[in-house]
Formats: sequence, C-alpha cells, structure tokens
Amino acid sequence: MMRFIFVGIVVLMAAGIGFIGFSWYAARNSEQPYGGSFALTDQKGAEITQAALRGHPSVVFFGFTHCPEVCPTTLVELSSWLTTLGDEGKAIRAFFVSVDPERDLPATMDTYISNFSDRITGITGDPAKVTEMVKSFNIYARKVETGDGDYTMDHTASILLLDSNGGFFGTIGYGENPDTALAKLKRLAAEG
Repeated sequence: MMRFIFVGIVVLMAAGIGFIGFSWYAARNSEQPYGGSFALTDQKGAEITQAALRGHPSVVFFGFTHCPEVCPTTLVELSSWLTTLGDEGKAIRAFFVSVDPERDLPATMDTYISNFSDRITGITGDPAKVTEMVKSFNIYARKVETGDGDYTMDHTASILLLDSNGGFFGTIGYGENPDTALAKLKRLAAEG
C-alpha cells in the first residue's frame, strides 16, 4: 500500500513539474513580438516603428555602413537569397538597422542600401533610441576606437528571422551555408 502511495506522489510531482515546465516554455515561446517598441527613421526620412515588423515575415540585420566586410557581405547574400526565392519569398520584408546612427544618417543609409537591394529598408535615428532598440533585440554592439581618431563597431553578425506576428523565428549566422540559409528563409516565407 505504501508503495502505491509513494508512486502516486511521484506521479503527481512529475505531472506538476511537467506542467510548470510547459507553462514556462509556452510563455517564453508564445506569439509575443520579439524586441521592444521603437520609433526611428527609415532611409527615406520617414518614421518607422515596430509596426513595420508585423503582418508579414521579416529579416532584421544590425550593422553599419562603414563596416569593412561583415555587413556588405551579409547584405549581398541576403539580397541574393531574396532574389532566389522569387515569388515564394515576396512576403518577406528585410531591414538593416544601423548600430552607428551618429554616422549613418538617413541619406547615408539610402545610398548604402541602394547598392544592395530595393527590398531592404534601412533604419536609423536618434542614437539613444537606436541603442534602446539594439538592447531590446538582444544585439551586441560596441564602438571600438581605432587609434587614429576614427572608430569601428563590433556587433552581432546574425540575421534575425521574425514571424508575421513579430515573434522570434530563428537566425541565420554569418557565413552560414547558403543552402541552409535559403531553407530557413523558405520556412519563414511559408509561415507568412
């Protein structure tokens, strides 16, 4: 009899722990938008808010226009992947958020982005507000003095994938296998 009571208690505890674990997982992976709210400026000088990341799948890359390698390489690859997807990926919207808004004014962003794709929207704005957005999206960005009076930026080099509700869908890492990256974008496009 004691054995059945013990087994019953263990089963109830396991069920309770399972329920708590499931509740935690569901809360962390719910359809909640990723990142925080923001009100910044696009490369044409118009206001852009978190609403731009809703209603369609999105890809968001944080970088800067003076970036020597990672940013231009990523934007070239992203543009190529979107072209390869064709109509299959037409719902995906792409965004390039500056982590260097002091130098990346809207006109600078517009000129820079136009070298890659007309499907990518640049986001910049007040440095304090950009910093808030960067932090809310859990992006690492830090100014690094180069010693000659200039600076560069260290930053996260992954592309964020967001579902049509603005929820986190995954990432594409810098230098990721192009076929794998394209497969991720196809899954994202199918979601939207």
